[in-house]
Amino acid sequence: MIKKIWVVALLIPVLLLGLFSFSNDDKHFEMAKNLEIFASLYSEVNKFYVDEVNPNTLLRTGIDAMLEKLDPYTVYIPEDDIEDFRTNATGEYGGLGIQSNKINERHIVLNIYENSPAMSAGLKIGDVITEVDGVPLANLSDEQAGKLMKGQSGSDIQVEVLRNGKEKIRVTTTREKIVIPNISYSTLLGGSTGYLRLSEFTKDAADDVKKTVLELKDKGAEKLIIDLRENPGGLLNEAVDICNLFVPKGSKIVDTKGKIQAQSHSYVAKSEPLDLNIPIAVIINNGSASASEIVSGVLQDYDRGVVIGQKSYGKGLVQVSRKLTFNSQLKVTTAKYYIPSGRCIQALDYAQRTADGSATKMADSLKTEFRTTNNRVVYDGGGIDPDIYIAAKTHSSYAKNLSESGLIFDYATEFYYKHDSISPPQEFRLSDEDYDAFVKWMSTKSFDNPSQVESTLELLKEAANQDDVYTKLVDEIDNITESVEQIKSNGLVTFRSEIKDLLEKQIILRYYYTSGQVEAALNKDEEIKTARKILSEPEEYAAKLNG
Repeated sequence: MIKKIWVVALLIPVLLLGLFSFSNDDKHFEMAKNLEIFASLYSEVNKFYVDEVNPNTLLRTGIDAMLEKLDPYTVYIPEDDIEDFRTNATGEYGGLGIQSNKINERHIVLNIYENSPAMSAGLKIGDVITEVDGVPLANLSDEQAGKLMKGQSGSDIQVEVLRNGKEKIRVTTTREKIVIPNISYSTLLGGSTGYLRLSEFTKDAADDVKKTVLELKDKGAEKLIIDLRENPGGLLNEAVDICNLFVPKGSKIVDTKGKIQAQSHSYVAKSEPLDLNIPIAVIINNGSASASEIVSGVLQDYDRGVVIGQKSYGKGLVQVSRKLTFNSQLKVTTAKYYIPSGRCIQALDYAQRTADGSATKMADSLKTEFRTTNNRVVYDGGGIDPDIYIAAKTHSSYAKNLSESGLIFDYATEFYYKHDSISPPQEFRLSDEDYDAFVKWMSTKSFDNPSQVESTLELLKEAANQDDVYTKLVDEIDNITESVEQIKSNGLVTFRSEIKDLLEKQIILRYYYTSGQVEAALNKDEEIKTARKILSEPEEYAAKLNG
């Protein structure tokens, strides 16, 4: 009976839309026709399919598949996921203040926000969460475990953890309103250069930047570094207001252009700027997207700052949320944005796809040339190109696999429980003896280190064995495979430097949290060193901005 009612409910909008089928509007007719086909198809499946059909699962699959044909940002948000959606938009939620993930079938505390309920309750990075309010987590996904830990601010929560693989600890604490900080770190470098790491564009991001810049200037900052690396973007209005801090009132910030006029807007700087003269360096990478690209692009277009790093992600699409029935929502792409020079930095064209369904990328030959205020050349169609390119730091596949295995994380946890304290973040270094201890520890662990080279060699050997002409190559392939195995067996020695760096970062996290990790990188980071250098040389800085 319930299923019949559900199908009738689905047919109601179909019948209403069917009224349009008698008009000359072909689009409305096609909509009505296809919705009616869909409803009748579901009705037949529901009646005759051999097994019971779950309407939620089946239709959610259909909705997701349909929206996937548009772009990755147009998504359906059911009622159960609304809170997570709001958290992403506001940076706020009720909970413990931890970041956790399921690694090797364990729900592990990866990070803890400072001054959070989790920190007050004594939870530690590396703790394995085994139960929440008496519910075992072993068979739950990350998403399911996260929903158990989140809840109304002021509500009590009981958490059981396994510490350092030995001690079971049960704590009871109270959920609080957790505000994910927009600025994860700020400091004064060398007495006159302010540095801020802007990690989010959630509510109040512009106010946070303004407050931080003023504090840095009070401490003596005469130059400013804004670090937008790995910032995926967020609220458009916050990006506009941040730009407003550094460009004249009335300056165009961004235009959005949609299919309908209601989604086309022009955003300008509405307030008096905070500082029009302070020299600025903006650091970006491939993880800088959307709102990050608005800020870096606007400052570049007005020649207001030097952009340093790698090409940004290239997301020039605007989404809005639309309320649907049953407390669900649709986040839908409604427009593209254009920064002051007139360029759109969207990299992928989701309307034009290749034979395999992949979105197409604009060819360099088709990119359009635009000009900044000082007549410097910039281009559309692929993110923000830095004024000063710095090659991204990469890790070997060996070090990457070792990190993803969780072994570096686990060793850092054991190190923490054997050492009461370490040196300050910028001074901490693992000694040779410390690294040798790690190598010895690794000899007791199983580490599967697959590589693309090995997979390719296996395919090559298989193909050679199937063709008489190439069977003589099998011995040579085996020799190469042995060489690869030798490299892997010496990986802890060959890649010592980068593994040591990964270990130090994880160990610092245990003692000084995220701010300590950022602080430790300040003197070693090539992009930051380059930014400090150009900001300290006024003539070179001016030359960069004047083409």
